[in-house]
Amino acid sequence: HARFMREVIVPAIQPQARALVEHHRAQGNLLALVTSTNDFVVAPIAAAFAIETLIATRLERDAAGAFTGRIDGTPAFREGKVARVGQWLAGRGAGWGDFDRISVYSDSPNDLPLLERATDPVATNPSPELEALARQRGWRVLRLFESSR
Repeated sequence: HARFMREVIVPAIQPQARALVEHHRAQGNLLALVTSTNDFVVAPIAAAFAIETLIATRLERDAAGAFTGRIDGTPAFREGKVARVGQWLAGRGAGWGDFDRISVYSDSPNDLPLLERATDPVATNPSPELEALARQRGWRVLRLFESSR
């Protein structure tokens, strides 16, 4: 896990991505990394960006801490992301309507339920399907790095 982070993930983190996160942090924005990827894989990535709040699909663990192969709670996928973010906000005594601006960055049309909740949806390194939809809706398209898509 640590080796994968050190050898694969950390070198792939682009300075533009770090700068974007730091821009939001400097603005005093509330930050969360929201992903359908499981918490085991993504927790070190959130830590690399110093993002304290990770909303990811939680993997169930048994009493000894071993993975059971099942998901714990609501998966952070499609509408599940909206529900989980709503739960996180409620835990902070807030709701979606308590913010003047909400930015959501995504590369996938699977995130439409979350993107549609944002005042500032941003298709980031988007799939062709999301890019077409973003352009149709007038959403910003951001390319943090070039990919093979």
